[in-house]
Amino acid sequence: MRVAIAGAGAVGRSIAGELLENGHEVLLVDKAPTAISVERVPQAEWLLADACEITSLDEAALQRCNVVIAATGDDKVNLVVSLLAKTEYGVPRVVARVNNPKNEWLFNESWGVDVAVSTPRLMSALVEEAVSVGDLVRLLRFSHGDANLVELTLPPESALAGTRVGDVQWPQDTSLVTIIRGTRVLAPSLEDSLEAGDELLFVAAQAREEQLEDLLSVRREDA
Repeated sequence: MRVAIAGAGAVGRSIAGELLENGHEVLLVDKAPTAISVERVPQAEWLLADACEITSLDEAALQRCNVVIAATGDDKVNLVVSLLAKTEYGVPRVVARVNNPKNEWLFNESWGVDVAVSTPRLMSALVEEAVSVGDLVRLLRFSHGDANLVELTLPPESALAGTRVGDVQWPQDTSLVTIIRGTRVLAPSLEDSLEAGDELLFVAAQAREEQLEDLLSVRREDA
């Protein structure tokens, strides 16, 4: 997979290193000469250019990329890069970094963003996820379809504890994607049973989140 990363700062370089270790082809783009540190990520391609300029993106051959990551420290730049990548080059997947949480509402399909990553939101979500049982925690937002990656730890008193996955009437536009049980990561089948303490990860439409939380947190009659 070919990935272009706009922004060769610490965040961009870190992402590039991870992708390269996983066997992907990576291009780092930055307009600041001081950011071009080939020796730090020698396996990557490097391009000194302004990622907001069409000529630069032509040079980067963005049309060949499977993914574009807008990872600069400037939200305006990240939005422009995302929009150009999606509308001018038809990049299948665009991931954008949100630096200021107040700007998060802009990072959606209208600006070409498929996945918006807000570090402050993600950190707070991970804190909530670590201490909350029975509360739905939003981990990540996907722009397409207005869907989110959400997590809930099944409380012991939940009426669904001991129920087969296939017997649960899940809300519409909701999909259980992973069960984390202790140290195990399970791809749920219809025959798997839910257990108290399971961390359940869903991709769910935002409009269904409250309904999903109510379903999972409902108490047993004898609780």
